[in-house]
Amino acid sequence: MKIGNREISDRNSTYFIADIGANHDGQIKRAEKLIQMSAEAGADAVKFQHFKAENIVSDFGFRSLDQKYLSHQSEWTKSVFDVYKEASIDISWDNKLKSICDKYQVDYLTTPYDPDMVNHIDQFVQAYKIGSGDITWIQHIEHIASKGKPVLLACGAATLDDIVRAVQAVQKYHSKISVLQCNTNYTGNDTNLDYINLNAIKTLKNMFPDLCIGLSDHTHGHATVLGAVALGCRIIEKHFTDDNSRMGPDHGFAMNPVSWKLMVDTTRELERALGSGIKKIEKNEEDTVIIQRRSIRSDKTLRKGQILTKESISFLRPCPEDALEPWELDNYLGKKLTREVSPGNYLKASHFE
Repeated sequence: MKIGNREISDRNSTYFIADIGANHDGQIKRAEKLIQMSAEAGADAVKFQHFKAENIVSDFGFRSLDQKYLSHQSEWTKSVFDVYKEASIDISWDNKLKSICDKYQVDYLTTPYDPDMVNHIDQFVQAYKIGSGDITWIQHIEHIASKGKPVLLACGAATLDDIVRAVQAVQKYHSKISVLQCNTNYTGNDTNLDYINLNAIKTLKNMFPDLCIGLSDHTHGHATVLGAVALGCRIIEKHFTDDNSRMGPDHGFAMNPVSWKLMVDTTRELERALGSGIKKIEKNEEDTVIIQRRSIRSDKTLRKGQILTKESISFLRPCPEDALEPWELDNYLGKKLTREVSPGNYLKASHFE
């Protein structure tokens, strides 16, 4: 799969998406600043959210909802509808935000939450993210897929049936899909690590061997990111802010420029360490084969014509390239030497008939 100019596969480095989301706090200057900061911290893409409050939440529905169902929203000082209204992006910003992304060489992505927003934003974005909450809105998924661009499908709070249904909806139009393992708890509580379930990545890779698997994560730090990359994820999405102490729904659990850069740098180290998966003698350990391995060496002077016995040899380091190794001993026991070997010297094939 390609997003913009980036190929995303096991052969390439991990693609990092800085989810700015609502952390612009309704200010275009903050949005521009966050794009720049995320790019400088190592992001490959930035992602926003495009919605109108009335097209994503029911004010009446949330006001009449039993409060026991609210999690992080229970701490909001305003109604859910009002928070969404303040968090919505002004669609007049898109030209400017896209040009800022181009300037800093990051892809411009978004999660559009209604068909009109999809139609508006299509000219600006290289790919679409579908949030976990819309995984059952098949009509919306198909509308996004009909645009022909890559689709990143988050699957938090979803069953395997939900995921298969959504993937099949995209596949009616194309196969440029990435399924993102996700846990949709936004409280920032450390106990969320108990539920991120990174091993589900293995399940998703087995279910969808031809698709790119990724991680959309809301836990603190980047331990989950390293685990996901080690398990084969090549797309990582984390929220991004410049200040975790700011008021707003996503600032608290987001990564900041310092922690984001550390996450990317550590992941790049991990990628170097993962290697090809082919077990072999690596280039940087070729010398240690000679230094650390044992060779078959003579304990005493071995005369020409003498029969080799176990009593006349030892297994000692080093092991030059042409030396006989211990595992080869049975092939030479009982054979005659064709030349004399002085004590301490190693034996080689040319010493025997």
